[in-house]
Amino acid sequence: MPSWQDELAQVVAAMRDLSREKDPFVASQVYSERVRNGLVPADEYLGLSRRGLEFPQFRITRYTGWKESVNPWKDTARLPLLSGGLLADLLYADEPTVIEDLPARLAADDPARPYVEGIEMLVTLPNYDDGVALNMGILLLKDKRKLPLERVPMMVWQSNLFGRSTLNLVLRQQVKDAYDTLDRELAVVGEIQRSLLPARLPETPNAQWAVHYQTSQRAGGDYYDFFPLADQRLGIFLADVSGHGTPAAVMMAVTHAIAHTYCGPPAPPGEVLSHVNRVLAKHYTKGDTAGTFVTAFYAVFDPRQRTLTYANAGHPQPRWRRPDKICGLSCESGLPLGVDPGELYPESQTQLSPGDSVILYTDGITEAMNADGQLLGAARLDQALAPSADPQSTVKNIMESVWSFTGGSPLTDDRTLVVMEVT
Repeated sequence: MPSWQDELAQVVAAMRDLSREKDPFVASQVYSERVRNGLVPADEYLGLSRRGLEFPQFRITRYTGWKESVNPWKDTARLPLLSGGLLADLLYADEPTVIEDLPARLAADDPARPYVEGIEMLVTLPNYDDGVALNMGILLLKDKRKLPLERVPMMVWQSNLFGRSTLNLVLRQQVKDAYDTLDRELAVVGEIQRSLLPARLPETPNAQWAVHYQTSQRAGGDYYDFFPLADQRLGIFLADVSGHGTPAAVMMAVTHAIAHTYCGPPAPPGEVLSHVNRVLAKHYTKGDTAGTFVTAFYAVFDPRQRTLTYANAGHPQPRWRRPDKICGLSCESGLPLGVDPGELYPESQTQLSPGDSVILYTDGITEAMNADGQLLGAARLDQALAPSADPQSTVKNIMESVWSFTGGSPLTDDRTLVVMEVT
């Protein structure tokens, strides 16, 4: 018998090797080799599994006598499928077993005979999963004197600990594969979503534009759009779907499709919002008790008159920066889209002047939170608007203010800005 110092050194070496392995198949090979050639005086090792099977069937998952090892997680079909005999009884018994006179216990036609020829002693190490020995390791010894039986309890314990760690490796790989697949799909969703947004800023007389669009995940629920209208007018649409991620992105795409299928030029803001609301409520949200809805603001800018006509569906009040003050754009707000199919959206109109700016945004801006749980709010947004600047600089000032306020913490909501400066 090795000294405790030698055995400790072997255990440490085995644990070091195992800590480097991420593949459960390779880890199992390393473990069985270490156990058989140093930690446990076994001549051969046999692995069994009953996962997905019923008595008396079982699979041989590992055998040190094979010239080629088979990966039981990837090549299950290549594993020998046996039925009945001593090994089936041992596996389905759900208990550790020591057999010191194996030849006397083995029937002549037992399917296990090719694996145990010349073996005197057998020790089973059941690996439990949900209280059942779905897998089992079997130590095979040609001379029973090589294994003190007082070591068997600790070997069962060690075998199960390794079994759990192997299961964790399998689950980790499965989670990683699933996450990678999901991430690739979300990336595609995000690309599709961004393809629905305007490819360029509008070129409108008497106005300059800038936008900022940032999702908190691969895809999000914010949406902005521009609609060229007759007489050089321009429709400006900003929306925010409740929720985050892929479900919100899907509803964003639906909202985009409905807005673009409005019969006739999308000019009267109140009618446009009413149309989108009716279709959403009738075919998509259907009075969803989970609270699926879309806040939206739609405006039409007339560059000749420098007027802004608009309607609001539960969306944050746009900010109006004038040379002498900053205030909210006065308007009456209706319910968010998709809540009540009969909701009407009254229109308002504001006369703008050269030098005025209108800032449309989603609540991911004003509801950005700092470490103390405080929200940015409209007052701090107005502070970022105080320095009169061109649209691009205004977007830059706002986003730097949000970043500073939140301490650069990760986004928890989508953030969208549309800035118009009247010239």
